[in-house]
Amino acid sequence: MSDSNATRDSIHGLTRLLLVDDDPIFRLGLRTALESFPDLQVVAEADTGIAAPEILGRLVSQNTVDLVVLELDSGGSRPNSLSGLSLCQQLKTEYPDLPVLLLTAQSEPLLLLSVKESGIEGYCAKGSAIATLVQAIRQIRSGQPAWQTLSTESPVLTSSVRPPSWHYKMRSYGLRQIEEALALVNQELQNPNLSNLDWLFWSGRRRELRAARWVVNQLLPTDVIVVERERIGGQNSPSLRAADSLGLPSVPATPTRSLSSSSQSSISRQQLVPASRLANAELSQIPQQSTLFELTLAKLQSGLSNLTGVVLEIDILSPEKKQDLLYIVLQKFEDILQELRFSQVTLEQLPQKRSLILQDLWQVSIIDFFGKYYTLPIEENGFEVVNILLSDAALVQTAILDKIPFVVDLLTQQLFEAPLIIDNVSYPAQTPEAMARAELVLHNLILQVANAVVQPLLNEFSDVETIKQSFYDRHLISSRELARFRNNLSWRYRTLQGLEEPRAIFESRYELFVLSDTGIKKTSIYAPRRQELEQLRGIPLAVTLAYETRDAIAPRLRGVVAWVGKGVVYVLTQVLGRGIGLVVRGVIQGVGSTLQDTRFGKNSERGK
Repeated sequence: MSDSNATRDSIHGLTRLLLVDDDPIFRLGLRTALESFPDLQVVAEADTGIAAPEILGRLVSQNTVDLVVLELDSGGSRPNSLSGLSLCQQLKTEYPDLPVLLLTAQSEPLLLLSVKESGIEGYCAKGSAIATLVQAIRQIRSGQPAWQTLSTESPVLTSSVRPPSWHYKMRSYGLRQIEEALALVNQELQNPNLSNLDWLFWSGRRRELRAARWVVNQLLPTDVIVVERERIGGQNSPSLRAADSLGLPSVPATPTRSLSSSSQSSISRQQLVPASRLANAELSQIPQQSTLFELTLAKLQSGLSNLTGVVLEIDILSPEKKQDLLYIVLQKFEDILQELRFSQVTLEQLPQKRSLILQDLWQVSIIDFFGKYYTLPIEENGFEVVNILLSDAALVQTAILDKIPFVVDLLTQQLFEAPLIIDNVSYPAQTPEAMARAELVLHNLILQVANAVVQPLLNEFSDVETIKQSFYDRHLISSRELARFRNNLSWRYRTLQGLEEPRAIFESRYELFVLSDTGIKKTSIYAPRRQELEQLRGIPLAVTLAYETRDAIAPRLRGVVAWVGKGVVYVLTQVLGRGIGLVVRGVIQGVGSTLQDTRFGKNSERGK
């Protein structure tokens, strides 16, 4: 289109649109619906995130596009394509003056807030009435933002914020799994050589996955974050006006739901936070933290079998109780991060608060796992379990909590986006290397705190029948198996303290327990431990000296053994072997000569 045509279209108020969506049926339907509006014209379409920038670049160079209608999940169902969020950021970076309207079935507030901060002008839920969509397009074209009011079934960010609940995270993880399966199915359907039978099969599979996605959305709706209008001053309060400025409506309070009610535990907990503390620095932390915790949650759902080769305290628990306890510890640590963030703790204060933070995490995990008022009737007396378990705080702190590594590093990375030092190299907080290290540290943290929760139980109530029936694995409830388990655990502590820990200090490494897709494993990571090495005394010091002596003597001893071995081999092969070979050779030659003489002697006699 020439510049004169572009000018004429602008004068007459024509809005030229680029549609970006992976679903050709949706694009066709939207394009057909927009044809009835004379001021709107679809000039091009794109079906993947890779094709969209190329087409858009050509349209912009020709001055033939006024607005992009983008499906936020575009690219997610195709391999080697950009996600909707990445495409939004790329478009606004390359064409900051070109308005973009988002269409999406997902309405997570943090995601919408991220795209809004990138400069996107508007949002409409996919499936909205065509009149609503047209109104949003015209509003954006006139220079005004158009952010559609979110449904109350979606998690909304208002003046009161709490961490995402567990069932919301499970929903997100399940939807992500469904979307990955859909991507594979869509890839198969794009095969031009697909037979009719295969096409029918994959089409049916796609319908099943879409139905599963609908069921997940219905059965596990996203949480509604609580707003107490009476507490914060009613509809016209500054807090609600701040929420309205984001285009996110306030909703009435709803009760908190927990993932599991077993063990009298509550995995979700409401936290009301004043809107004045909802600063940009704090908001920037939430997506990173959420990603880390969602990955850990997914690992907790994969399997919790102990594959480390050493006995752990949590092995005494039944699989359901073990999973429940780890969920609780993870949730409580997330809660503590939120409390630290909103209490304005400084970076310099974290090392001094490390022990207190871990002790608080241990205490609240015990209370939630067992129940604050859980009482055992033993010999006509009632024992409050939690109070007795908490009395072992000093022992647990020394034996387990103080030995958990990299706690401060994890806190600073999550709270202040501080870089992590990995193999003496500094990595920014959101790099893949830093996130991978933070995930390992978080796994070890929740596993060790869970061990610390179970340790006083084994010390105080190990052989109480009620405890065994309610919490223990069925294979470990007999007195013999329980005694064997405790002996193995005691032996592990002795070897850890006397042998394994000094060796790890001497080798400048930490042993971490981590979660995998198949179970709990053990890994080693490098870290300087010179100060701890200098503080070793007694048997641990003797162990390190023994290793050092072995390292000093072993190479020389191996050299001597190798030299002696070479000498023995030389004697056996060059001296004895050759001597024996010459003797055998002589014997064979003599025998051969005798046979030859005998043969010739007989022939000569026969000739006579």
